[in-house]
Amino acid sequence: MVQAPHESKLKLLDATLKVVRIKGYSATRIEDVCAEAGLTKGSFFHHFKSKEDLVLAAAALWDARTVETFAAAPYHRAAEPVSRLVAYIEFRKAILTGDLPDFTCFAGTIIQEAYRTHADVSRACARSITGQAKWLEAEIREAMRDRGIRGTWTAESLAQHILAVLQGGFVLAKAQGSAAVAAECLDHLRRYIELLFGQGPRSRTGRPLPQSTDGVTLRKRRVGPPEGADSRDHPGCFTEAPSIGQDSPANWTSGASARRPQLIHPSRSR
Repeated sequence: MVQAPHESKLKLLDATLKVVRIKGYSATRIEDVCAEAGLTKGSFFHHFKSKEDLVLAAAALWDARTVETFAAAPYHRAAEPVSRLVAYIEFRKAILTGDLPDFTCFAGTIIQEAYRTHADVSRACARSITGQAKWLEAEIREAMRDRGIRGTWTAESLAQHILAVLQGGFVLAKAQGSAAVAAECLDHLRRYIELLFGQGPRSRTGRPLPQSTDGVTLRKRRVGPPEGADSRDHPGCFTEAPSIGQDSPANWTSGASARRPQLIHPSRSR
């Protein structure tokens, strides 16, 4: 539970969370925060020594509130780790409500400006984002074990990708003046997670289509017998062919995707 600060101090902190998300860190003045809070500069300096002191306290409050909000979020009730990841993305989409300052990230806004000029402030804000990454890493690692997935990617790299989509969505929302584009980014992210962990494409019978270790959907295609072989000995060989991207059949012999399709005799593929 977040311990409530003194009433006037809390007003100043709440005002900071709002004004910074509207104007940015550098453009936010003490006078702006006091005007938003409805308090005097005397009240401000009773609680804080400087603008940086104020923002450090606001970052701590932001972190505490986000931890509390996400800890109580409904996605934790999902039984499977993949389902929790998908529900997490849906939750992030559901809270894209109100005006832009109401749902964009205070910590991300400051880091974009202060990562080189105000190291202490930037580090304080980074803690909030790092906390989300740690939870995501743990869930992704469990999902990989649950689905038996081993890829060239890691739980850490996927967690960073999810956060990049979230923060990038906020930037696009600001650029376009609407939450719609951020919601679309999250829709694409959900579909990607579902494909990666085998919850996406399914056969006509409803069974998940097979995937490579990197989550690329594979489809069996009928091919001819090996060169020089008697077709009677190979009635309807199959090969597993990636269906999308650089791993398409045209690229099997070049670059990082260099590999030959493996022929599977029907009697061995059942």
